[in-house]
Amino acid sequence: MSAQATNAATAAAAPAPTMPRRPGLLRRLLREPVAAFAGALVLALVLAAVFAPWLAPTDPFDNDLANAMAVPGTPGLPLGADSQGRDLITRLLFGLRATMLMGLAAVLLGGGGGALIGFCAAYYPRIDGLLMRLMDVLLSFPAILFGLAIAAIFGPGMPAVILALSVATVPLMARIVRGNALVVMRQDYIEAARATGMGDGRLMLRHLAPNCLSPIFVFATLRFGQVILLGSALSFLGLGAQPPVAELGAMASEGRNFLFFAPHIAVIPCVMIFVVVLAFNILGDALRDALDPRLRV
Repeated sequence: MSAQATNAATAAAAPAPTMPRRPGLLRRLLREPVAAFAGALVLALVLAAVFAPWLAPTDPFDNDLANAMAVPGTPGLPLGADSQGRDLITRLLFGLRATMLMGLAAVLLGGGGGALIGFCAAYYPRIDGLLMRLMDVLLSFPAILFGLAIAAIFGPGMPAVILALSVATVPLMARIVRGNALVVMRQDYIEAARATGMGDGRLMLRHLAPNCLSPIFVFATLRFGQVILLGSALSFLGLGAQPPVAELGAMASEGRNFLFFAPHIAVIPCVMIFVVVLAFNILGDALRDALDPRLRV
């Protein structure tokens, strides 16, 4: 056997080189201490909101005027009490629950509507210009203005805030999804799917939407923090949750009347809003870095 044949046989018998396995998303997140801490904090906040009825030591509507404006550290009231003597730990847990439900509803409704518009704009060029100009019009109105207009029509309350935040989220999600969908539409497998006679709806669900999930997920995480901040601002102005419902923005609004006598009533809900927004922003940034193929190692 010649030397060339021997080398060829040896090369054929040798195991094929394998590509190094890339760490999964969770492993990439845990590799960054700040991202891991933010993820753990978000998980703790979500669990606290979900299990608020079981974690709260008292009923959120129980008044105890004998303990009105009790300072933190009072026996039985570690975080103090509000102007009606209600335990701030209980109010904080239920306020976190209401605020996060408001943010989740707004992101799901507005994000879902915006994603649908973005997909349609990228897939049907004939209506692309019309849809994007409509999104530009919506982008020109601040969320606070939407809240004021909707509250004037339907009255103040959580549904009005959720509707305003959902409408404000639609154009942002639509533009992000459209930009990514346009890149996907240029890929060869899209043309191959069209050549096989695949329908528009099936092609969107099977090929277009799955390849745009990463930017959608990252934007939704970042937008959640923004929605929490905007929703709390609207509730602070009296457009959101109405007393005696516990909501972080409404709690801060109630506490502003006692800043010189019991500042903790307003400061503690504001600190909780800060923690929630910061945790979701850090987690969103970490997800963006982890899902970006250019940054993978």
